[in-house]
Amino acid sequence: MGKKGKKDKKGKGVEKNATKMEKKISKQSKREEEDLETLIAEFRQLDAKKTQVTEVACSFPLPRLNASLSSYPEKDELILFGGEYFNGQKTFLYNELYLYNIKRNAWTKLEIPNPPAPRSAHQAVVIPQADGQLWVFGGEFASPNGEQFYHYKDLWVLHLANRTWEQIKVTGGPSARSGHRMAVCKRQILVFGGFHESTRDFVYYNDVYSFNLDTFTWTKLFPSGTGPCPRSGCQMASTLDGNVVIYGGYSKQRVKKDVEKGIVYTDMFLLKNEGKEGEDKWTWVRLNPTGIKPSPRSGASLAVAPNNRMVLFGGVHDEEEEEDIQGEFFNDIYLYDMVKNRWFAGKLKERKGEKRKRRRGTKEEGGVKVENESPKSRSSTEIVKEVVTEDGTVMTVKQVMNSSDSKPITGSEMEEEEEEEEDSETSPFIKPCPRSNAMAAIKHGVLYIYGGMFEVGDRQFTLNDLYCIDLHKMDEWKVLVETDPKTQEWLDEEESEGEEECGGAAGGEDEEDEEEDDDSSEDEGDDHPAVQPPESYSEYLSRTETYWIKLAKDNMGQNAKEKKTLKVAQAMAKTFYDNNV
Repeated sequence: MGKKGKKDKKGKGVEKNATKMEKKISKQSKREEEDLETLIAEFRQLDAKKTQVTEVACSFPLPRLNASLSSYPEKDELILFGGEYFNGQKTFLYNELYLYNIKRNAWTKLEIPNPPAPRSAHQAVVIPQADGQLWVFGGEFASPNGEQFYHYKDLWVLHLANRTWEQIKVTGGPSARSGHRMAVCKRQILVFGGFHESTRDFVYYNDVYSFNLDTFTWTKLFPSGTGPCPRSGCQMASTLDGNVVIYGGYSKQRVKKDVEKGIVYTDMFLLKNEGKEGEDKWTWVRLNPTGIKPSPRSGASLAVAPNNRMVLFGGVHDEEEEEDIQGEFFNDIYLYDMVKNRWFAGKLKERKGEKRKRRRGTKEEGGVKVENESPKSRSSTEIVKEVVTEDGTVMTVKQVMNSSDSKPITGSEMEEEEEEEEDSETSPFIKPCPRSNAMAAIKHGVLYIYGGMFEVGDRQFTLNDLYCIDLHKMDEWKVLVETDPKTQEWLDEEESEGEEECGGAAGGEDEEDEEEDDDSSEDEGDDHPAVQPPESYSEYLSRTETYWIKLAKDNMGQNAKEKKTLKVAQAMAKTFYDNNV
């Protein structure tokens, strides 16, 4: 009893501190939010002037991240809403709505009167009710200079059948936040976690709210058991039996005054519904999955696949040292089986060049039928092996080993012999470039990845490309929309006079421009080792790496850590190589 009471008291203390912090932040950020509310009101006035629904075909949306991509319930289409873009000096927030037609590989911009205000890091879910609805909750709006934030707590529904937005104004819902997660669980929409940030402070949440789709009411849930600590950006998926899986996430902790440390979580929880019909009785259960787990990361993208699986794509792992952050971006796939509680890596199957095949058996030589020698007519040994695949399936493989030949003959080789005259080299794979904060959706067992961002040095590249992969075949990525991120505008921050630090050290052309501005000597930035066609990037880097490491040290300082210096050097070399081939 004593231990339990102590734990309950501790849990109440954490909740009390969170509530106290939330009140503090609310008071501190009231003035800046009032300023942003004025700006948001101007956007709403512009939207209010639109009185008709319009659909305009377009090539593709502008680059963005932290938008939402959803599968249209009744059509072969995807729905893209909101998002943000940063060009180096200014932050842009969107409330644009796009439809992507899968069969036609075509984008349409849909303008509907009185939409939600511009936002990013919101959450959206779709339900088939009333010929399809898109529900949107929360998110954030940032000032153009990216220094002030406004967090939403509004709930919207887009009626897809009649193309209308409706704000659902009910009380009792979650506080204003972004980076939360949302999932449909039977006739409820569940909201978990998120954060609220102002210029002075921040708070992370681990509360759970339920919105009833029949009664249109919010309910705060109080699950029993020990759940996840406060976090944002986790992965959340509902299971077929009405439970919810939570994986990972991110939070910041204040180490000391003006010093914060980011924490990436890799734990997993099951929010289990143990109540009867119409009863909200939930329990947290800690999960310990088996298999090949994802490496620690944040900013990954999640979509729920058929067969009760969730799919994780990409993300970034930041190495934080003092005020410097170096990120490693990913473009890999991991799948989690919610029934077997098992992770496995989604590796692409190797594709080989086509080979001519001819049947073993009867063939003709000079008009005379000749029976091919049966493999089993020779002296042979049968070998039986059991192989466990990545998804846990056990396969039995039989091999026949000839006494005169050390090469095993498999069952398929008994039936047909492959001629090796054709090219059998493995075909190269096409993949989306590594990225974080991309948008993901699944339709008919096909995973679609749109946009996101990656960084090189101090420069951020925001994407608007679109890729897809058939999760049943896992044989290849297909490029649906291809864009070149190097062509997008990037405006460096204005540097104070006499400042030594080079903001575009890893940016190739940016670095040369800055050197020309700071130094009147002609062509000083063009003295990099020239690319010697037809050498590949790896050959070029091998030949010139010492030069780029020295250049990186000159820009970063001789006391810079070796690992960071190497990363910047390689980024500089890659940018220069790409611009000169």
